[in-house]
Amino acid sequence: MKNIVVIGSSNTDMVVKTSHLPAGGETVLGGTFFMNAGGKGANQAVAAARYGNRVVFVAKTGDDLFGKQVLKSLKEDNIVTDYVFVDKENPSGVALITIDSEAENCIVVAPGANMALSPADIDVAAEEIRNADVLLMQLESPVETVTYAAKMAAEAGVPVILNPAPAPAEPLSEELLKSLYLITPNRSEASRLSGIEVKDMESAYRAAKAIRDMGPKCVIITLGSEGSLLDDGTMPMRVEALKVEAVDTTAAGDTYNGVLASVIAEGRSLIEAMREANVAAAISVTRMGAQPAAPTREEINEMKKRK
Repeated sequence: MKNIVVIGSSNTDMVVKTSHLPAGGETVLGGTFFMNAGGKGANQAVAAARYGNRVVFVAKTGDDLFGKQVLKSLKEDNIVTDYVFVDKENPSGVALITIDSEAENCIVVAPGANMALSPADIDVAAEEIRNADVLLMQLESPVETVTYAAKMAAEAGVPVILNPAPAPAEPLSEELLKSLYLITPNRSEASRLSGIEVKDMESAYRAAKAIRDMGPKCVIITLGSEGSLLDDGTMPMRVEALKVEAVDTTAAGDTYNGVLASVIAEGRSLIEAMREANVAAAISVTRMGAQPAAPTREEINEMKKRK
């Protein structure tokens, strides 16, 4: 088993599945409600762990029922929770999610304790970070903390993967970008980071090169049903997505990134990691929920046999 450290957010998702997303001022009657564990960091940690590697999760929750449920859920997936810190000042993060009949979603997040994760917390987990095979992060934690952890890992020779989601309001610092082995924006995040509107494959390749020129060694842009593309400084390559009937796309990107990190930690190629991650994401959108939708390695292998 390889060692993966995931630093990031943990939320409780409150989800309503209904006929259509409400317009401004509109009330939509009907729909099904359910609640489950979410947050980009926790989602990615679960996806990486279900692929079969050792995962350490570094996060912060509130001292409340939601926080206690998060710990219980993570432990059920054998994730190391020694560095999930409890914040006495702030509540646990919560996400309100609406999903329509076409599997499109609308999400509002109240981050709570997630935004209190500090460089001092990272210091507590320093030994795990410096000895990891991969460090995976997102942007639902303070950028200062993400940058601090990225620099720590890079200086120890640990490959750092950043999923820049949600899209940053301000440009990412040179210090952070140059610490990255890999950055994995989606279409809109790549557009914001590069200043190039990603509207087709040609513009996606230009955006990937522009982002790589900012410092990361490699760039993968995820394009939903159009698959994903890689720019690692050689010939750009594309991996096509699998065609499936989607019911909920909420955590497809998180599943993709978690499995991607797990495969990279095993020393396999980026293209192989992208193919595995594509299969995992395809499986996840055929299921409801965030973490409940993440597949195991066995399920990924079974899907590959069928395709």
